[in-house]
Amino acid sequence: MTSLYQECHQSDSIYHLVLAKNLYYKIRKKNILSHQNAMIRGVKNISVDGTLKVGLSYVGFSHPADRTYLNIHGKLRFKGDFSIGRGCRIHIAERATASFGTGFINTGTTLVIDNGLEVGDGCAISWGCQFLDTDFHHVEYPGRVVREGKISIGNNVLIGCNVTILKGVVIPDGCVVAAGSVVTRQFNVPNSLIAGNPARIVREGVSWG
Repeated sequence: MTSLYQECHQSDSIYHLVLAKNLYYKIRKKNILSHQNAMIRGVKNISVDGTLKVGLSYVGFSHPADRTYLNIHGKLRFKGDFSIGRGCRIHIAERATASFGTGFINTGTTLVIDNGLEVGDGCAISWGCQFLDTDFHHVEYPGRVVREGKISIGNNVLIGCNVTILKGVVIPDGCVVAAGSVVTRQFNVPNSLIAGNPARIVREGVSWG
């Protein structure tokens, strides 16, 4: 198993600063290991059952100066070990709750959650993705269907790079979302390959590892 020192060296993290920040978070009963360029606002609103790593994962195209920013006004819960990549931006609004099982989010992904987000165990979210559970602006037109805002992602889901996931989306267990897809609706077939803009099921019975 890679030691924390080796992990810090590989990811251009300053070991002693990571330890110092970890002590600060542990005093607040949060087991968080954080890169020196990561900022977390609203630590009191975060619950961590395992270990949360912020900005420590090594990705070849990320830069040590990339800043990771968590702005948590609502509730953010991690039910197991989880990693947030460098350069991510996460905003959880005051009335919203976001929860994650085990897994990771890769570098440069943005989550703006005003309603709610639930992500299961064993999920991998790639780089450059966007999770947006609100329209931000009110738009009216004939036949408009109003969807619930909350986003729900099942267990063991792989989300490829540069995927956009919008409000009301449901992705079942075991699914793979292809790179560049724009997901706008609910799906109910597990172990499916979801792709396109707007995304649709293009294969069933898929697996990944």
